[in-house]
Amino acid sequence: MSSIRTELTLAIGFLTRLRLPPVDYSDATMARATRWYPLVGIAIGTGMGLLFWGLSFLLPQALSTLLTIAAGMLLTGALHEDGLADLADGLGGSADKTRALEIMRDSRIGTYGVLALISTLAIKATALALLPVPVAIVALIASHGLARLSMLWLMDRLDYARTAGAADFTNNAPKPERPIPVISLAAILALTALTVSQLTAAATLLAILLLVTLVAKWLNTRLNGYTGDALGACEQLTETLIPLVFLACL
Repeated sequence: MSSIRTELTLAIGFLTRLRLPPVDYSDATMARATRWYPLVGIAIGTGMGLLFWGLSFLLPQALSTLLTIAAGMLLTGALHEDGLADLADGLGGSADKTRALEIMRDSRIGTYGVLALISTLAIKATALALLPVPVAIVALIASHGLARLSMLWLMDRLDYARTAGAADFTNNAPKPERPIPVISLAAILALTALTVSQLTAAATLLAILLLVTLVAKWLNTRLNGYTGDALGACEQLTETLIPLVFLACL
């Protein structure tokens, strides 16, 4: 139980800004903690869904959507948004791998990063605002859970592109067995099938598999692997894609 508590604490502490009791850290433990990412994502999505539901009684749905997304960014410290912006600046700024990685380390944001953030935020917010409130709540839960799962799939498919960095623990530590992500995926698909439709659940699974495959291929071509920023970008792209899939299946 103590190892599970340590892994959960590390996973929650990495993916959110919540203050938790300190635990012992090691690369191996942090690598094992990644299996909890989808479950943490489901918890984040559930919290955002409850907030969205409460706000929808007081405000127009468009405003409820924007406030919910803003609350999510506060909760996560805009961790994944930062990764998306950095990756967009790096890959948009240079075709050379070494130069692209240098740009991604720059704390300043460029045109490509700004456009990537504006585009994903606008698409995500518009899709959620157009969905019926109960469906939008399920979309929030599904998108946040699957977004963290997409990070694991990307790490399984690619090597780490840098010699050292914030995500290099995944490169040196052995990949753990991951029944928990599989259970999380099954729970998300079951929730979607039961509350929205079986078509939406099937389309959601197909969409995320296609997205991760395309992102992995793109990253392998451009960077010969993934970085922490690439994981954040994949998370954000998944968060944006899932509400679109829900909307398309209505």
